[in-house]
Amino acid sequence: MDETAEPVDETAEPVDECDGRDAVARKTAAFVDEILESRRLVAEGQAREAAAMAEAYAFTQEQTALLGSATVKAREMPLRAMAAEIGAATRVNDSTVQNRLFECHRLVTEYAPTFEAWRAGKVSQAHTKVIVEFGADLPDPDARAAYEKDVLDYAVKTATGRLRPYAQQVADKLNPRTVQERHDVAACTRRVWMEDHRDGMSTLGVEGPAAEIHGIYDRLTQQGREIKATELRARREAAEQGTCGVGSGGSVGGDDVGADEREWFDDRTLNEIRADVLMDMLLTAAPTIDSTGGGLAAIRASVQVSIPATTLAGTTSGGAELNGKCAIDPATVRILTGNAPGFDRVFLHPVTAEVLTTDRYTPTAGLKRFLQARYVRCAFPGCRRPAMRSEIDHHHEYANGGKTDGDNLGPCCTRHHVTRHAAGWTVEQLPGGRLRFTAPSGKVYIEDPPPRVMFIADPEPEPEPAAERAVGYPPF
Repeated sequence: MDETAEPVDETAEPVDECDGRDAVARKTAAFVDEILESRRLVAEGQAREAAAMAEAYAFTQEQTALLGSATVKAREMPLRAMAAEIGAATRVNDSTVQNRLFECHRLVTEYAPTFEAWRAGKVSQAHTKVIVEFGADLPDPDARAAYEKDVLDYAVKTATGRLRPYAQQVADKLNPRTVQERHDVAACTRRVWMEDHRDGMSTLGVEGPAAEIHGIYDRLTQQGREIKATELRARREAAEQGTCGVGSGGSVGGDDVGADEREWFDDRTLNEIRADVLMDMLLTAAPTIDSTGGGLAAIRASVQVSIPATTLAGTTSGGAELNGKCAIDPATVRILTGNAPGFDRVFLHPVTAEVLTTDRYTPTAGLKRFLQARYVRCAFPGCRRPAMRSEIDHHHEYANGGKTDGDNLGPCCTRHHVTRHAAGWTVEQLPGGRLRFTAPSGKVYIEDPPPRVMFIADPEPEPEPAAERAVGYPPF
């Protein structure tokens, strides 16, 4: 018997295991109820915002109707101006807001039962997006109403992952158009987009006809497997000949082979090879169909890279930036600069990192380069279009005496350049390149140039005192 064990209180009442399970169940139920109530409040708030978006869209349509036979651009301006106001206030890109305005109006006016279910917390915002997505293919109001009733009844008791295939089946059954007709319409929405990630990586997405997309993936896979097969044959031959094959992950052969006789092998995975082959073909090959008579083959990729001089010299390893959107690794930076026909030297304030001025070793539009270096992207609130793809905007109009200098200019993409002047936005440049935007509603938004992180080299170690070196003290 263990004499150190604590004595057992034989008079204490035994704990009922069922009571313990009941307590856990009650606590769990309380958590579930709290989460459900929170989700209901969130849905109520989201639905309230959607209703306001729908009313704002309807108001812009009333304004457009008053314009009569104005140009297409003028008729678009009420909606674009509204989206710009909301986007600046909510810090959301105004193109995204413009799409959101339309979607909310369609939800509230064409899918009223779904909207009310969302506002009551019976379904989530994700449910409403699925219902509207597949219902948009039904032009007949009666068919759309029948579709909505069927799918909504299922939505209130299932997850969105299960709702999506069911909604598609119901929509296909009620759709009067054939599959070919629907595909012909969908093919007009093909697109390419880009998304930036961490650590100098990005995603290039393509949406197109399924046959072509699957064909591209299959061809990349076949090419990748052929490269892997060639690599495997080379390794076997090297092993049979007794030479040392060295790759990024190891070697084949004996250790007594000299460095000059080593054969390097490709240790990339199939996924890595597929990505490398795709990027290589897109950056170097010419399109099969070229309506310009060969002009497309002459187009080369162009990007704007901001590089600290210390990174270029190898003293530091960070701070390089691509198009003002994402970081880029130092190795790629040095390759790009080594092949560049020319580059700008940008002088930054040592404390605030504010762009002071630029110069260039080869002839260029110096002022434009200065503005691109300072702002990196379109200066309008919320916009991320690179400055090198934007227009140069006079904050104080040139026709009204505005100067063409760095204190009165900034990059502005075509969309926001037109919106700013047509809708009546004003811009005032403050010290340090800060921009004060005043919307037609009177609301004010301050936009700062993109912040820059200064990378400073580690200090050189102090030399050993001469006396210590003379007497031969150990170096520690």
